[in-house]
Amino acid sequence: MDDNKKTVLVVDDEADFLKVIKFRLEANGYDVVTAATGKDALDKVRTCRLDAVLLDVLLPDMSGIDVLREIRKLQKDLPVFIITAFSNKERFELANKFSASGFIVKSGDLQKEIEHITGAIRISDKYKG
Repeated sequence: MDDNKKTVLVVDDEADFLKVIKFRLEANGYDVVTAATGKDALDKVRTCRLDAVLLDVLLPDMSGIDVLREIRKLQKDLPVFIITAFSNKERFELANKFSASGFIVKSGDLQKEIEHITGAIRISDKYKG
């Protein structure tokens, strides 16, 4: 991986979504690491140098909120953006409780989602110092 590129971990159990997001982020200049489960995501947080995490709420082994809670124990300042197709007030409040950096709603408009993701990563870079 290129040391100058930002590395993003994308966590989602939908293989097609993961593949497309990985391709599009790489096309936008990011190195991308992927995980399909919460356990795999936490292993990657422990072993990879990451600049941001895109984390689906619904995973097969644990909820994205539980993964976020564990990430905060490991790296409290790592930008973590929650991705969900179903946003609701309770999820939003839980994500905020564990310091999610933002919310990205799967809209079906992939270009708009990529713009939100890359914009969020750029913004988080400014605050990292």
